[in-house]
Amino acid sequence: MNLKHLYYFWKVAKHGGVIRAGEAIHITPQTLSGQIKLLEDSLGTPLFSREGRSMVLTDAGRLALEYADELFALGAELEQVIRHYPKGRPTEFRVGVSDVVPKSLAYRLLRPAMKVPEPVRIVCREWQLERLLAELAVHRLDLVISDAPIPASVDVRAYSHRLVESGLSFIAHQDLAAQTGLPFPQCLAALPLLVPSDDSAVGRKLKEWLDKQRLRPNIVGEFDDSALMTAFGLEGNGVFPVPSVLEAEYVKDNSTVVLGRASDLQLEYYALSVERKLSHPCVVAIADSARTELSNRL
Repeated sequence: MNLKHLYYFWKVAKHGGVIRAGEAIHITPQTLSGQIKLLEDSLGTPLFSREGRSMVLTDAGRLALEYADELFALGAELEQVIRHYPKGRPTEFRVGVSDVVPKSLAYRLLRPAMKVPEPVRIVCREWQLERLLAELAVHRLDLVISDAPIPASVDVRAYSHRLVESGLSFIAHQDLAAQTGLPFPQCLAALPLLVPSDDSAVGRKLKEWLDKQRLRPNIVGEFDDSALMTAFGLEGNGVFPVPSVLEAEYVKDNSTVVLGRASDLQLEYYALSVERKLSHPCVVAIADSARTELSNRL
């Protein structure tokens, strides 16, 4: 079987038609149709049925797609392993960080990658998760750091590796905290609150937790960027939540205090990779450190 023909079939199936697939891989639709016909002839069965202008996978086509997914995923994994095999020059480590992940946590997670024995050149990108997963799918990224596993609705051949879990702490400037004498968590209803947006897992979990506590806080700010939310909070504009694993960073100068901790609200942070079993030296270092150094701070 000609693997080039299988690759063209795979792209057409993924993109839903020869026109979109041709645009993606810069091959004319006529060429793609011809190559797929050769593959069907070699296999002795049609892989697509034509319904009007649409191409629909046959039963044989769906089976072939499952094998093609596995084959090209293994090929991509092989490329990653060989490309990063020590060759006496710096290993390029391309990582994406979801924009809802706190910057200080992202730094702590990524820092071990700079300490592996081989020379490393890190290339870091920060975008929304959907865009990062698209880059991961075409192997422009080696790793994505996210506050959630890969959504079931996203058609990406990748794997979610949990790095660290943490509760949620609520931090306030001491002048703001002095404005109420209520205990935690009731004090949250008496003070302005800054929250992550619903696009983040922590934002959704926080609002569910507030509902369970029967609290109706005065939300004065909602943020996509956790660093911007924290900047507003440190200036006394509102109470702001941070992963408990990081709370010591925000109370070290005595200008802020911890109002309380939602220990029953568990945050999770993940490494998203095309590797089923982690082998990239930088990713292995990140995972090992997260399980030891960061987990011990909880």
